[in-house]
Amino acid sequence: MDPIKVDFTGGKGESKGSGKAAYLVPKKAGLKLIISIVGTVIGAVIAYYFMLPPMNFKSTDTYMYFGVVAAIFVALLNITSGAMMKPEYTEYVKRKSIIPGIFIGILVAVVAIGMAVSSVFLRAKTYSQIIDVNENTNFAEEIQEADFSSVPVLDTAAASVLANRTLGDLSKIDKVSQFEISTAFTQINYKNSPVKLTTLSYGDVFKWLKNTKEGLPGYVIVNMVTQKSELVLLPEGQYIRYATTEHFSKYLMRHVRFAYPTYIFDTPRFEIDEKGDPYWLCPVLDKTIGLFGGTDVKGVVIVNAVTGEMTEYTVAEVRDSKELQWIDGIYSDALLVEQFNYYGQYQKGFINSVLGQDGVRVATEGSNYLAQNDDVYMYTGVTSAGHDQAIIGFVLVNMRTKDASFYAVSGAKEYSAMSSAQGDVQDYSYNATFPILLNISGQPTYFMSLKDADSLVKRYAMVNVQNYQVAVTGVTIAECMEEYVDKLEHNNIKIDVDIEGIIDATDTENQQGDAAAPEKKNVTVKGSVTDIRTAVMGGESVYYIELDENGIYYTISASDEPGVVIMNKGQNIKITYTVTDSDKKPVKGDIVKAESVK
Repeated sequence: MDPIKVDFTGGKGESKGSGKAAYLVPKKAGLKLIISIVGTVIGAVIAYYFMLPPMNFKSTDTYMYFGVVAAIFVALLNITSGAMMKPEYTEYVKRKSIIPGIFIGILVAVVAIGMAVSSVFLRAKTYSQIIDVNENTNFAEEIQEADFSSVPVLDTAAASVLANRTLGDLSKIDKVSQFEISTAFTQINYKNSPVKLTTLSYGDVFKWLKNTKEGLPGYVIVNMVTQKSELVLLPEGQYIRYATTEHFSKYLMRHVRFAYPTYIFDTPRFEIDEKGDPYWLCPVLDKTIGLFGGTDVKGVVIVNAVTGEMTEYTVAEVRDSKELQWIDGIYSDALLVEQFNYYGQYQKGFINSVLGQDGVRVATEGSNYLAQNDDVYMYTGVTSAGHDQAIIGFVLVNMRTKDASFYAVSGAKEYSAMSSAQGDVQDYSYNATFPILLNISGQPTYFMSLKDADSLVKRYAMVNVQNYQVAVTGVTIAECMEEYVDKLEHNNIKIDVDIEGIIDATDTENQQGDAAAPEKKNVTVKGSVTDIRTAVMGGESVYYIELDENGIYYTISASDEPGVVIMNKGQNIKITYTVTDSDKKPVKGDIVKAESVK
């Protein structure tokens, strides 16, 4: 009998090896291997363009990127060899994937070893020294007494509501409905006042396509004291061309990455100098413990948001240079809290942080900002390791220099104080902002604003840190302070405060004494609708109506005047709005009525 002949190639490939080691090789295997390699190179370029990893062995993003590149090669080889459709080529793909597999294994091993040698378990003492904290402090003597002309009364949510109200000013440059407010806010000191900053962002992809050639026309600045918001339009011909809300070559991090391929960057901050020129601050990070541990800032790359010009500075230069005094922060609050927790937990080693916990301290949940000496400080309470409902002190860290001080003050935690303040006005269902710690005549005091459901500030609250039963609220800061002084006196605590000297900066700009408020009056205008545009701000529909091409857009909310929804171009209408003697034109909220006329 003749032996049975078996064609392992199926007529489409060739076999290699013998016995159990035999496997099928696809036809034109060499060409397909080259195609897979070329495809991998292209894939690597595309992946780098979008992932933007630093080419730095201290970044886990680097290892992830190379792992993705190796995976791309294996995937392409599966596709070109036909192994996905013909399992008989699977063994061939496995053999050719040995080197990429070993490479991925090496990456995983390096990361695992790097994590181990960088672990807090092995390097606890080093972690505890990453930040130097001054504990030889005195709250009453070192913390400036509260000056309510510079105490912020807004949080980010409230600032966002006010910022959205400025979008109507885009009518000045015929850009209504093209932009939105970016959700990323930065707090800085600007002209000796705390403010929140944010850039504009494109409304959608189509509005991006229409406007990206020029860029973003400006930014929004919200005064945290007066609650006044302003859309700052850049000088004619200037635009913010590099931003975190841009795409492709004008996307900020891509622009910076291509210039500094090895740097590890933290989240960029948007700031302006004293002239109002916009910049992006991109902190440069370093891993100071082992391979991946001990994250710290070693410098900053400052990017001109208009021109894209980049300049690099060290931490020492930012600290000492008078020309860079306008910079308010190169350290993020998240990083500072992390470093303080290392300091508070590991002074006596890792084992003590878990067992015994002698002297262990951690930051409370949440943080805020405090302005002192034209610098911005990150504030957070400090509690014991048991996470009880009391603080044992608080820490202030300069966000520009990382100078840190701990103040021993026992009392209520921030969220306990917030609950106490909200309980005082529970019938209104107001929400308290995260507290700011103030020095009121030597008394550590939590100061908060109370907001309604629309994040608008309605009242103010003060809670004594050491006795959170002393909690008061008031419609104005002066009224709140008067109630606070009275309640402290009822608890046998006397403080010296000039209540009559407190002027609420939020009442009117440059208010003096008991000056009367400007008289309001109604004004009615009639005309034919020549332009009508819409935008969604803060979750509500807002209409911008121009009458008889007069260049003024009357801003009307659909919730305030439902009839505006059915108005059209060419329709004759009359608009009634409320103004004061100082008003130049109506804004959203001033409209009393809008109706059709013959």
